[in-house]
Amino acid sequence: MSAALLQVLPRARVANAFADEDVEVVSVRLDVTRDALRSAAALLSNDERQRASRFAFERDRNRFLAARGRLRELLAARLGVAPAAVQLVYGARGKPALSPHFADAELHFNVSHCGDVAAYAFARRREVGVDVEHVRLMPDSDEIAARFFSRRENEAYRALDPRDKLVGFFNCWTRKEAFVKALGAGVCHAFDSFDVTLAPGEPAKILRVGRTRGDACRWELSSFAAEPGCVAAVVVEKS
Repeated sequence: MSAALLQVLPRARVANAFADEDVEVVSVRLDVTRDALRSAAALLSNDERQRASRFAFERDRNRFLAARGRLRELLAARLGVAPAAVQLVYGARGKPALSPHFADAELHFNVSHCGDVAAYAFARRREVGVDVEHVRLMPDSDEIAARFFSRRENEAYRALDPRDKLVGFFNCWTRKEAFVKALGAGVCHAFDSFDVTLAPGEPAKILRVGRTRGDACRWELSSFAAEPGCVAAVVVEKS
């Protein structure tokens, strides 16, 4: 593991979203120093550095470098290798995974970032998906909900007190994103084909997947606080 990277990147926060010790959720800040960015960039593959160079804005490029550097550090710690030795591949829908070289580790992971916050989820022997969003004003949130939420979710969303609708919207959005990311299906998966809870203070649950009740499906959902002002969710296959 790179000692320099450990010294300059902020300490990761572990969010205990699940009691299962085989599932870990970690959040970090991406607004790091120039030294941290140089250390992170040195760990990346040529493809990742080329991808970083294509960002139009320096802020986005720096966030990508910091996020990928931390991902390699976190994966390396769980694999027992150097961060630069971590090899990644991508599924048909763009979901990253470890290369077959690390198949024996049976380690699955997923990444999400919003602004200067990144969330990472790791699971042994099970697929996992994570999503994080800053709670922010969305003038078109009602229209987005009507288009992408299921009928059951829309009814729950419209029934919320106006003061709770913004958090309810992002609760629903992050939980649905985390689920489709766990599936590896990306935007091609119909968002209205499953239901999740969304009301502030209500436990995070999958209520339905297709014609299957949520408690009978093979997926488990939890929410967690990546940082004040953020809403985040993680979905993992049941053991």
